[in-house]
Order: sequence, then structure tokens, then C-alpha cells
Amino acid sequence: MNRFSPFKYTLILLVLALGVLYALPNLYPAQPAIQVAYTDSGKSADQSLLETVTTSLENKSVNFDEIILRDNNIVAKFFSIEDQLSAKTILQRALLDDAIIALNLEPSTPKWLKDLGGRPLKLGLDLSGGVHFLLEVDIESALNSRLEAQLNSYRKTFRDLKIYLTDSSSKSMTMMFEFKDSEGFTKASSIIGKDNIIGINGALYDVTENIERNLISVAYTDASIKEIRDYAVGQNLTTLRNRVNELGVSEPIVQRQGSSRIVVELPGVQDPTAAKKIIGKTANLEFRLEAKPNASRLRKEEFEFKDGFRTAYLEKNIVVTGDRVTNASTGFDENGRSQVNITLDMQGGRSMQRATGPNIGRGLAVLFVEQKSKSKIENDDDGNEIITQTSYIEKRIISLATIQANLGASFRITGVGSPQEASELALLLRAGALAAPMKFVEERTVGPSLGKENIETGFRSVVIGFMLVVLFMAFYYGMFGIAANVALFSNLILITGIMSLLGAALSLPGIAGIVLTVGMAVDANVLIFSRIREELKTKNPQSAINDGFSRAFVTIFDANVTTLIASLVLYTIGTGPVKGFAITLSIGIVTSMFTAILVTRSIVNLMYGGRNIKELKI
Repeated sequence: MNRFSPFKYTLILLVLALGVLYALPNLYPAQPAIQVAYTDSGKSADQSLLETVTTSLENKSVNFDEIILRDNNIVAKFFSIEDQLSAKTILQRALLDDAIIALNLEPSTPKWLKDLGGRPLKLGLDLSGGVHFLLEVDIESALNSRLEAQLNSYRKTFRDLKIYLTDSSSKSMTMMFEFKDSEGFTKASSIIGKDNIIGINGALYDVTENIERNLISVAYTDASIKEIRDYAVGQNLTTLRNRVNELGVSEPIVQRQGSSRIVVELPGVQDPTAAKKIIGKTANLEFRLEAKPNASRLRKEEFEFKDGFRTAYLEKNIVVTGDRVTNASTGFDENGRSQVNITLDMQGGRSMQRATGPNIGRGLAVLFVEQKSKSKIENDDDGNEIITQTSYIEKRIISLATIQANLGASFRITGVGSPQEASELALLLRAGALAAPMKFVEERTVGPSLGKENIETGFRSVVIGFMLVVLFMAFYYGMFGIAANVALFSNLILITGIMSLLGAALSLPGIAGIVLTVGMAVDANVLIFSRIREELKTKNPQSAINDGFSRAFVTIFDANVTTLIASLVLYTIGTGPVKGFAITLSIGIVTSMFTAILVTRSIVNLMYGGRNIKELKI
């Protein structure tokens, strides 16, 4: 009685060994580092940038461990945070707008552990330091922008069909058309009715007609507004993720909060201005027709190509904006030249068809519109050098191809250059569009020193809680308490190992979850030991141990499952710190059940199993 089979002991040891293995990387401290990448996403870090970084740091006598070229970035490692921050300031002044400088922490995990998939715990913003932004997507601007584009499209359609307007406007998210006669009113009503396709969410527009005044008012339905809002927020999320990833920040967080807000957290970035610059890189795209040679200067604009050596005149009227692009991929045409295959949404396809049908043989340009910042070094009132920034809008042509057929929702752009340039254009088309403007609602910065203090405080709280529990269990339950303490220590190792393996981020609420898990793990053992005491009143020690573990299991299982359900609900509806707490708590519940029921039982079996015990002290 009270013996496990060799298979069960082997299984327990295997689980604990894996926990120790994947928790090991956390014993190797992370090293302060800086990542340097070109501001231009089309350029990869090279030997020239490596030499510039090295020379800049050596000239200012900054101590560094090594500087290497890795994954299109320059990585410089330092011995202290002070050297890291000094190097960042020096490199910012040396490179200005040519490169993006990101603070980072480089893991020092041995290669053999990395090869096995071992990696240290990721630290949340409150532990590693960095910046936090809460942005709100301006849905009203997105709706008005779409309505304005649709208004221009209808004006052109009515003009082509000789339907005469006396007035047309777009305001308060409503388009209004007033027609010269009832015949034009009837034709326009039919055209708008065809566009008002019934879909899954119902009609696209709410259409109001005033026959007496030949007036038609068009506004989006509530279902369409919700659909546009979800699309705008989703597209902005994709755009932000792609732009933030260019920085090479360690584990950036870009996630939706509520119906129209986005949270951006950049661990390791200490300069909110620099972070805003990164977020401000989100851009838009415009498809425009090339202007005719005899076009009035009032109806055309001159733009440079991306290479900066050529210019072209484009019509001011925008055919389609980038938020209408649903997909873009690269390929090759019949002659083996690179091309980009583009897919637009329904509205974008119609606009493209109307614009290109009468203009076969003319050029169609893709204009890249980007908000940028220009940095320069100035002296303040005290004579100290400071870096100042000014924002501006840059528009460049990234493609100008000849229209060879009437284009619809799906078409291709040829003559885009090399396969690499085609791939870059496809990326910009897929993720370069900002579907709606955004404004900063909240921003805060967590310094590295505060993050370090949070780590020390959190670690201290876990140690103090753990030691108090260990002393109490050993004093109150004797040998059984020692078995519970071994299981408790195993529980902490398993939590750390599983979180490291899953890549979960540890934050201050996560540390609180670990402390709570310690209490819950002990609670399970207390239930078991109390049950054994009850059983000893009527049974021999071996039977009491066996029945104590067996009958306490149901209570432990019920208590932990209800807590697990609550933590899953927190994870589902929570954001940021709440999710961190829920993840840690969920993992802790599973591991505490394993250690309390199996690990503690195996130790007790090794101590008392198979022995003829007359008296049991517990």
C-alpha cells in the first residue's frame, strides 16, 4: 500500500526535469544592449553602419562588450545600463534620422540551452521599463473620408451619364445630392440603389429621398458603421505592428482595447518622442492617374519617385486609397519580370473600374504618403546641445505603370523593378495603409531603474511569502510539511519553466499571481493533511494516508477548477496587466495540482510506503 509504480515515479521525475531545464535560462542575467537599424525599411544594416556605430562609441570612450551584425540590425552589448544609456545618446546624435536606436536586453543563455528551445522569461513593461501609449482611432474621420471619396465617385458617374446636379455635399457623415430635374433624380436613385447591396449585415446605406425637391440623402447604416470601425481598427493594428517591428524592440505589444482604441507598449524604449516617431511612421497609399500633358496646373501635382531622381505629374483626384487594398502579393509576368498582384475591396474595385475604363494607355501611379520627423542638433538657452524634431508629410511615387485594360477589384502592376522592390511594394500595399487617423489618449514611461526596483521588490515578496509558508509547514506538519515544501519548490520551478517555454511575459501582476499560487498550493496540502488526521482516528496509518489523499482530491479538484474558470474569464475579457495575472494564475493552478497531488504523494510514499507504521505524527 502507498507505493507508486516505477512508471509513475519516472513520469514525475521527467516532468520535474523538464521544468528545471526550461527554468535554467532565467539564472543567466540579461545583458543591456542597443539595436540599430536604418530608418528606411528598404535598407538592411551593413558593414558601413557597423563601422559608424563602432567608431562613434570608441571616440567617446564608451565601454562595450561586442558589436555585431545580426538579422539586418546592428546589436551592441554593454556591461551596464549606464553605458547603454550613454551609448544611446551618442548614437542618436551621430546618426540622427538615418537610423532608429532601440534599447534592448540580450539574453546570455548558453548555446546548448538555446538549441533545446530554452529562453528566459519575457519581462513586461513594468519590469523592463519602456513606454506605454493608448491611441484612439478617429472613426468619424474614416467615415467622412470614405463618404467624400464616394461623393467624388458619384459626381463623376453622374457627369458621365449627363445627370445634372444643382448641389452636392458631404457633411455630418451624410452625402446629399440635389438634381436639376426628375429624370436625373430617377436615374441617380437607380444607380445608388444598385450600390446599396444587401449583405450579411444588411444594407450598406440608409437612403432618404425627397421627390418634391429631387433630393437624395445617403448615410451609412449602423451595421455598416460597425463594419467600417472594425476594419479601420484592424487595419491600423496591422500597420502599427509592421512599423513597430522595424524597430527591433524586444517583445512589443500592439493590441486592441475596446471598440476603437489600441494599446502600444515598447519595452526598452525610454524616449517617448522617439517612440512617437516610430508610431508616426504609419503611412497611407494613394492610387492616382498620371496627368495628361495639357492638363491645367490647378488639376495636377508634381511628385518625386522614391529613388529621388525622377518626377511625374499626377492628377489631384484620388482614385483609391490604401485602406481599400485587402491583399497584395508578388509574382512574375509572361516575360519573367516582377509584378505585384493587388486585390481591392468591393468599393475600391468599383472606383478603380470607373477610373481606368476610359483611361487605358495612361499611367496609374501608387503614391506613398508618410508622416516623418526631421531631427537636428541645436543649443538651448544654457548652451547645451539638444535634438529637436519637426514633423512633415512626405509623398513619393513608388510605382507608375501603364493601364493596359479596364481594372477591377483584382489587377496587377508591372514594371516595379527587381523582385526585392516588388516584395517591398507588396508589403507597403498590405500593411502601409492607415485606415483612419489616430490620436494619443494616454502615454507613460517606465524607467529602467524603476523596472529594476520592481523586479527586486517582486522577487523579495515571493521569497518572503515562500519562506514564511515553508517555516509554518515544517513546524506544524513535521515530515509531511517537509514533503509539502519540496512540492512547493517544485511548483515554483514548473511555473517558471512553463512560462519560459510558452514565451509568456512576466509582469508585476504576474508576480502577484505567483504569490497567490504559493498559497493555493499549500492550501491543497493542508486539505490533504487535515483529511489524513481525520482518517487516523478510525484507521491505521497506511490506510489513513491512502484515504486522506484519495478523499481530499475531489475537494482540491473542485476548488482549483472554479479558480481556473475565473482566471480564464479574466484572460478573455482583460487586457495588459490583467492578462498577465490570469496567465500566471492559470499555469500556477495546473502545476499546484500536479505537485500537491502527485509530487507530495510520491515523497510521502517514499518515506512511509510499505513500512509497518504503528504511529504517525502529523
